[in-house]
Amino acid sequence: MILGIGTDLANIDRIAGTLERFGDRFRNRVFTEIEQAKAERRADVAGTYAKRWAAKEACSKALGTGLRMGIAWKDMAVSNLATGQPVMHVTGWAADRLAEMTPEGYEAIIHVTLTDDHPWAQAFVVIEARPIVPAP
Repeated sequence: MILGIGTDLANIDRIAGTLERFGDRFRNRVFTEIEQAKAERRADVAGTYAKRWAAKEACSKALGTGLRMGIAWKDMAVSNLATGQPVMHVTGWAADRLAEMTPEGYEAIIHVTLTDDHPWAQAFVVIEARPIVPAP
């Protein structure tokens, strides 16, 4: 069953300007060390940050809160599997909210997809609840 859906569109040039203006203050407030390391290794640093920004916004919407009610930017973090597939991790209040909205007997799975086409970066997040199947 679908528990939540969120999407966001971020302007890469706006994120580039924010990075230029606020630098580490912005990076450290919004992005985890893993996210920063990934972005700083990429040719399109601003585009990488913009996709992760959009993913955090989309995740907060899928959680049904937006960026209010105690969710911190770093409570939602994007990493990548070896295949390149993005994965959303939640901690803190975001994890609490996810647990609260997940029915008993189910596990929550967060699906995230990212794309960009300059000057836009976009993310979609779908939160799915799957029944927990007992081990045989």
